[in-house]
Amino acid sequence: MAVNEKNMTSGSPGKLIIAFAIPLMLGNVFQQFYVMADTMIVGQVVGVEALAAVGAADWLVWLVFGIMTGMTQGFSILISQYYGAGEKENLKRAVAKSYVLTAILSIIVLVLSEVTVQQVLQFLHTPENVIGLSLMYIRMVFAGIPIIAAYNIFAAILRALGNSRSPLIAMIMAAFINVGLDLLFVAVFGWGVLGAAIATVIAQGFSAAYCLSVLWHIPDVRLTREDFHQQPAMSLRLLKLAAPLAIQNVIISVGGLTVQYVVNGFGFLFVAGFTAANKLYGVLEMASVSYGYAITTYVGQNLGAKEYRRIRNGVRSGVYMALITSIVISGVMVITGRNILSLFVSGEAGQVKQVLDIAYKYLFIMAIFLWVLYLLYVYRSAIQGLGNTLIPLTSGVVEFCMRVVVALLLPKLIGEDGIFYAEICAWSGAAILLIVSYVAIIRKYKE
Repeated sequence: MAVNEKNMTSGSPGKLIIAFAIPLMLGNVFQQFYVMADTMIVGQVVGVEALAAVGAADWLVWLVFGIMTGMTQGFSILISQYYGAGEKENLKRAVAKSYVLTAILSIIVLVLSEVTVQQVLQFLHTPENVIGLSLMYIRMVFAGIPIIAAYNIFAAILRALGNSRSPLIAMIMAAFINVGLDLLFVAVFGWGVLGAAIATVIAQGFSAAYCLSVLWHIPDVRLTREDFHQQPAMSLRLLKLAAPLAIQNVIISVGGLTVQYVVNGFGFLFVAGFTAANKLYGVLEMASVSYGYAITTYVGQNLGAKEYRRIRNGVRSGVYMALITSIVISGVMVITGRNILSLFVSGEAGQVKQVLDIAYKYLFIMAIFLWVLYLLYVYRSAIQGLGNTLIPLTSGVVEFCMRVVVALLLPKLIGEDGIFYAEICAWSGAAILLIVSYVAIIRKYKE
């Protein structure tokens, strides 16, 4: 089995970043394909209420998964630095401790999520006609937290070693499995939103198993019992990097839950439209996430190798590529967005039109300002790769403040449409902080 490790401390920065990012983008395409397929199948087969039920759970799911992705991404920063520096013993110990910490965290998050989910949905004023479906869907998704955590840590380690191809293969597998099971469970068996949740968990299990099998064939991270021996200093170093990223995602998610609270107050048709547009949000941001992972790995490896000039050149190349990509995606979404959104909705003609009008208006606004989000990802990822996770955490606080203030105040001033600008303002505030911070930090690194 090819393991596809890539040392990013030599060669053209731009070519390395794009070569690393493209498989991740393709992986995200397939991930978004099955996320959208989930929603399309539910919306078309079960109806608008089921679509709203899945949407009402979106930010809560993002909150829980954000904790896991933040932690595993933080662990991968140290792993990429050890790999770039050629410190093989520390690399193995960091991987071993990452496994242990991820397992412990996933159990804690699983228990807390299942215990509190009903109260949270009620607190968010989830519409009465969809809260039962939302609860059923989200409990099943949360039952798969350990599986999803396993995939996140395995994929994060592979990316830290410069391997973006294996997570792509895993995501392609997951996409086809998920869609196939969606059709079986929802359309054939009639299990509704519960079937969609079960399909997602099973698909993630297959992708986790594949990534683990690839890691097993990489000698540098093939672990022995000694690698798991207690090393408080290593655990502390990993947590020091990872905890701020997890907290950052929690803060961002709480801001998103505030937006969901406001949206829920506008009725289930508005929730359905908002949900449909949010499913395309994943398509809008998928390249930015890929550039972010590529730049974090690139910067981390080059920091370990003390190649500071290469860091500057790589981040600059990343900015150019991200801006061009965002413009292309924006144009495609503005032109084709309404047609794509129509695939999510079925039902009575008047309701469908109302849902589509809401969804396209939100999608259009996000597409126009997409370049801001792409800058945010590039600079946040560069700062994380430099081993600084406190500034990204601070940017999460800025996102939270902007998102909450705009969500609570602007709809009162200009009506329901005001909620659409909460996301844009959150991106803008965070991006400004991150750009200024990166410029200040990188000046400290001299050849």
